[in-house]
Amino acid sequence: MKVTRLDVTQLLAAVDELANLLIDTVDDGASVGFLAPLDRAAAVDWWRERADGVAVGQLAVWAASSGERVVGTVSLAFPDKPNSRHRAELVKLMVHREARGEGLGRRLLTIAEDAAVAAGITLLHLDTETDSPAEHLYRSAGWTRAGVIPDYAASPDGVLRPTTLYYKCVGEYLRAGTPTR
Repeated sequence: MKVTRLDVTQLLAAVDELANLLIDTVDDGASVGFLAPLDRAAAVDWWRERADGVAVGQLAVWAASSGERVVGTVSLAFPDKPNSRHRAELVKLMVHREARGEGLGRRLLTIAEDAAVAAGITLLHLDTETDSPAEHLYRSAGWTRAGVIPDYAASPDGVLRPTTLYYKCVGEYLRAGTPTR
């Protein structure tokens, strides 16, 4: 399984495969911001809209592929405010149903964490649906539960569900100077 950090050209070339992964994830019931059934054109458009963020360095996207097929992805979203440049948000960690149980989610999480450290990030945060399978992954990877927000987002079937916020301190705090990316 090959994992690649996508530049803008690679992202745009992979939008169809990334859209397939997003649709599979939503169809499986994961709360990643979309309602089921997710329209293919909407999934493709959503990924295309990420290109500007990748181009300016506000978003880093990794894709795991098996042959020509994208079977996993994870992203880091970097804030643009001067007082926030030490942190990043882990977003859209997704693994295709057929590729689960092989450690790919953990591998993608580790790749994003290592890239954050290399970029000078000292704090990562994320949100995930409370009681989802993803919670076990984050807890076992050393993430700290910060709290739960009730009725935060609708699950793919439209039911309001709570979300759990997590954070993880990574790398070393850069006392002298500003973190870089």
